[in-house]
Amino acid sequence: MREGERVTPLELFFDLVFVLALTQCTTLMVRTPTWIGLLKGLLALGMLWWGWTGYAWLTSVVDPEEGSVRLVIFTAMAAMLVAALCVPGAFGDEALLFACAYAVLRGSHIALFTIASREDPALRRSVASLGCSTAIAVGLLFLAAFTGGAFQLVLWGLALALDMGGPFLFGAEGWKLVPGHFAERHGLIVLIALGESIVALGVGARATIDARVVVVALLGVVIAAALWWVYFDVTALVAERRLAQTAEGRERNEMARDSYSYLHLPMVAGIALLAVGLKIVLEVRGASLRLVPTAALLGGTAAYLLAHVAFRLRNVHSLSGRRLLCALILLALIPITLAIGVPSLATLGILAAALTMLIVYEATRYADVRDRVRHQGSPAPKPRD
Repeated sequence: MREGERVTPLELFFDLVFVLALTQCTTLMVRTPTWIGLLKGLLALGMLWWGWTGYAWLTSVVDPEEGSVRLVIFTAMAAMLVAALCVPGAFGDEALLFACAYAVLRGSHIALFTIASREDPALRRSVASLGCSTAIAVGLLFLAAFTGGAFQLVLWGLALALDMGGPFLFGAEGWKLVPGHFAERHGLIVLIALGESIVALGVGARATIDARVVVVALLGVVIAAALWWVYFDVTALVAERRLAQTAEGRERNEMARDSYSYLHLPMVAGIALLAVGLKIVLEVRGASLRLVPTAALLGGTAAYLLAHVAFRLRNVHSLSGRRLLCALILLALIPITLAIGVPSLATLGILAAALTMLIVYEATRYADVRDRVRHQGSPAPKPRD
């Protein structure tokens, strides 16, 4: 087990490669704004997310900047970069290259974990089980590279389910982690995803910066700031402390697996869908959004909030009714805005207003709780909603 909870510069460098992966997934969805396009983008994001989160577990066990480990991490970075470059064509001409890059990414992870587990029989058994599920998943990706259409999507779905399902099906007893380090890695990746949503505004902006572009940019910052607040104001602090206080071993590992490896995926996916919606809002000018972009904009934000509801439920066994209600309202607004023909800019404004009201309510209603959690380091009580 590595000492200390500080995220190293090499880990931050590795995380920045994920920025391109996320950008490429949103690009794929923007280029094909259909349900199939969204599904392809989310499948690619899911595979790359699972590749990334595996290294968050790995670097709790080994120091990524020591000896030959550093070289393997660089190899994994190169593999993720190639896989990210292949995303727009991952279901077409670049399907085989994507599968090869993903195999190197996951294979390097399993190899390092195998070396790290030589003197730990429990960890070695867990790594062997993960290696089996990963090998099957990679094999399905190679098979998918030679197929197309609906069957290819089914194979991708199976590959993702098997790869992510390995730690759930085979137990979590043998894994090791440093709670503060593990939580910080995932917090940083949420921050990176939120930054990508801001980048989406810059990429989508035209050469001429008119009043409408400025308004979209300002509303986009309000939305991204609200999503940042939802995660980092209290939630991240409470979750990290809960993880540290949980008994070491199976209980802690299962909480980390469920709360971070699993539930952070819909958070990141929701942010990616929001970025898709923001780009399309800039493109359509004054027109109303179609169904798929509206679902990406409002539904992606709702998915982010629902993931937070599940995150809190898993960690403190309490339901956040206010965030659940906000998510349901956003989902209900999808057919309403389409039926009325609400302009795209107004839809964006409604989203910004809904999130702002949520933040203002939380900040005022639970001011005392926030103060204790943020400044006194005490665990958060379970406030009534």
